[in-house]
Amino acid sequence: MRHAPHLTECQGWRASLLWFAEPTTPKAHYETDGLLVTAREADGIVRIQAIGPYRDLAPPYPQLPVTHWPGRCIAPGFVDLHIHYPQTDVIGSPAEGLLPWLEHYTFPHEKQFSDPAYAQEVTTFFLDELMRQGVTTALCFATAHPESVDVFMAEAQKRRLRMITGKVLQDRHSPDRLRDTDTPLSLRQTEELIRRWHGVDRLGYAITPRFAPTSSPAQLHGAGEIAQQFPDVWVQSHVAENLDEIRWVHELFPEARSYLDVYDRAGLLRQRSVYAHCIHLDDTDRRRMAEVGASAAVSPTSNLFLGSGFFDYPASDAAGLRYGLASDVGGGTSFSPFHTMHAAYTVARQSVGRAGISLSPEHLWWQHTAGAAAALDLNGQVGNLLPGCEADFVVLNPQATPLLARRTAQTETLAEWLFAMVVLGDERLIAQTVVQGQPVNDNRA
Repeated sequence: MRHAPHLTECQGWRASLLWFAEPTTPKAHYETDGLLVTAREADGIVRIQAIGPYRDLAPPYPQLPVTHWPGRCIAPGFVDLHIHYPQTDVIGSPAEGLLPWLEHYTFPHEKQFSDPAYAQEVTTFFLDELMRQGVTTALCFATAHPESVDVFMAEAQKRRLRMITGKVLQDRHSPDRLRDTDTPLSLRQTEELIRRWHGVDRLGYAITPRFAPTSSPAQLHGAGEIAQQFPDVWVQSHVAENLDEIRWVHELFPEARSYLDVYDRAGLLRQRSVYAHCIHLDDTDRRRMAEVGASAAVSPTSNLFLGSGFFDYPASDAAGLRYGLASDVGGGTSFSPFHTMHAAYTVARQSVGRAGISLSPEHLWWQHTAGAAAALDLNGQVGNLLPGCEADFVVLNPQATPLLARRTAQTETLAEWLFAMVVLGDERLIAQTVVQGQPVNDNRA
């Protein structure tokens, strides 16, 4: 049980409970009839105060109003480590690979985000969709337009969400209306956006070079200087996703030992830096990321869709590399955490150059909740139901479809039950999404 001063709006939530008692370890804890107690603290944030069996926790809270969800399970809100909100309408676009996909679909679409009204319409849909899917925290790319950040942050703030985003930096090899034509200005805009939004309510800023080929050395090093100036902001980009991309990086940065080394030399590899994909890294790169506390955003549906390759789980574990799951919409093919977890299981079975591994259902779930939170350096704040965590969670309905109801009723272990939901689940499994102790959507209709 957790006690904090000046608690208000205390609320109990009764259902079965799923959480990670040791958040850095992918071993889930399950309580058949549990009680979750939340309250608003003095700083205005609603946090979890206690969790445990209903029979043990109910007596100390005799006057507590309790919402009871029989037959449902309360679980941590999902954390998406890498997603492009401006690519919402690019999802499902056919292409021969990453670079053609960017040229033919992504870049033309992102030009439209200089218009705040357009950015607002997409932002509204995007955040509604995250809530529908049970994603309560996300590390998002915006576009090269500062307006795309301002609109997104303002809407996320209105909804009291914990979201992280940043203006994309790209001053070369990019089309007009998307390319930063004034590199110093792009860096000043980044600093201004950090000061305007980072740490406001539950918002965070991420310094966001698109990827090494689209930033000049001057822009990358300038971004690294900003990262040093603001050590508590995040850094996000892409690395080692595609073999053609890697060859291009080698041509542009021949002095670098590897693709990752380009960012390291620029001062962009540190704690709170999250790099998407990390497929074609070598052991030196993985050890270097682990050494500085950087993390990998594993994006299995995108990697399968674009034919980029498979994330190497055994090599990453051996190096001590932190990682978590990401949808990578719009290269990724679904907003659904269940689709992403299912794809991660498939990818792990096909690990390059190895026999492959079978990720446990608990490990898959951890990668999209507590593990992803730790990769963001937000362990103990989101992605779990431990006391002190912010009150963002989902209510699962294992009977959401006839097949789910039939299969989950026959499971004999927690692992079987979780895996049935991973394989058969979609947004219908999310009966409700709760943000800061308030239901924000209801999928029961």
